[in-house]
Amino acid sequence: MAPLVRFAPSPTGYLHIGNARPALLNLLYARAQGGRFLLRLDDTDRERSTAEFARAVAEDLAWLGIEPDLHARQSDRSAEHDAAAERLKALGRLYPCYETQEELERRRKRQLGRGLPPIYDRAALDLSADQRAALEAEGRRPHWRFKLDARTIAWDDLVRGPAHVDCASLSDPVLIRADGSYLYTLPSVVDDAAFGITHVIRGEDHVTNTGVQVQIFEALGAPVPVFGHHNLLTTADGAGLSKRLGHLSLRSLREAGYEPAAVRSLAVLTGSAESVRAVASLDELAGLVDLAHISRAPAKFDPQELDGLNARLVHALPFPEVEARLAALGVPPDRAEAFWAAVRANLGKVAEAGDWWRVVSGPVAPVIADPALIAAAAETLPPEPYGPETWKAWTTMLRERTGAKGRALFMPLRLALTGLEHGPDLAGLLPLIGRARAARRLAGETA
Repeated sequence: MAPLVRFAPSPTGYLHIGNARPALLNLLYARAQGGRFLLRLDDTDRERSTAEFARAVAEDLAWLGIEPDLHARQSDRSAEHDAAAERLKALGRLYPCYETQEELERRRKRQLGRGLPPIYDRAALDLSADQRAALEAEGRRPHWRFKLDARTIAWDDLVRGPAHVDCASLSDPVLIRADGSYLYTLPSVVDDAAFGITHVIRGEDHVTNTGVQVQIFEALGAPVPVFGHHNLLTTADGAGLSKRLGHLSLRSLREAGYEPAAVRSLAVLTGSAESVRAVASLDELAGLVDLAHISRAPAKFDPQELDGLNARLVHALPFPEVEARLAALGVPPDRAEAFWAAVRANLGKVAEAGDWWRVVSGPVAPVIADPALIAAAAETLPPEPYGPETWKAWTTMLRERTGAKGRALFMPLRLALTGLEHGPDLAGLLPLIGRARAARRLAGETA
């Protein structure tokens, strides 16, 4: 059966590069296996989930090239979640608890002081109906815990291989808050089962959750998906990434002018057996990803490495892929292709082409570093039309006339024609600058 995978972010902030990793790993796994990809917004956090962040999730994924086959929102499925909760209550697996956070914290401290594990002691299961009624009469409203079987849950992890969680070492997890809202766990299981999710690929911070979720799947009589837990991306200094802190958000990377293929390549290949390199297409990237070869160590995301990847991708971009962006930078359509060929090897980002178009079109304040050489250059400046061989013919003539060669010849010309000490090959820029503008710059005029 072809896999159905899902990416299930909470719309409580802007996605960051660490979120891109599971999104892409799921998409690429589905592509490689001929499967489908579900985008599900886990928006049960009513206070922090916003329509703005939900729109941003869709925009950021589209920028990465992720086009979901299916869409869902957990907030549309509350009836299904309620039905599952009632079923678990009827089975005796979901039970009410009335302790406050302060009471639970005091209890945990006492257990630690006695050398006991700080897990919930299931005291609520010993309450009589009268005791529960008395607590509710005080104004207390219960939160609801899932009663775990004290057994080990084992599975064959797509990334980690044989894995297990000893549920006897865990507290019964809270599935429903006192205000009636759901935590992540129950809606996630219910919706995975309802949509027929076959493979759950996510960060290794969810390994312990898997033991709990498998028991909920089983209690509800639902098929248990295949799980894979990959290593997490961190900052270059090893710190975790956070939506709240805005670490390397996809939005900020996009606004900074990075290519989505560069972000995809680094997000996926960092911390894998594959060398990190620029991979232009999703299909090619899908062919490189092997979940079983992802490292167990944290994967450090280095923005400087992103700069290098981005530059290599930009240097290889064919003109049709940047034509619209060059037009937005003010490059005339009839000159855009020649301009792109001349400047792309000097760019780290496509947007930097705008700076070089301003050098071409002016105004530029020339720097006359060698007046005698520049005077000779003005006298020998060839007539138009200019083409790819014009620069070589002109500098050959100038070298023969003045004896200047190498840097002594080319640097004064570059300074006069562009006002800069570095830049694209002047053989490509000179035809774009044109004879009239070049002559004015050689004469020391701003043009």
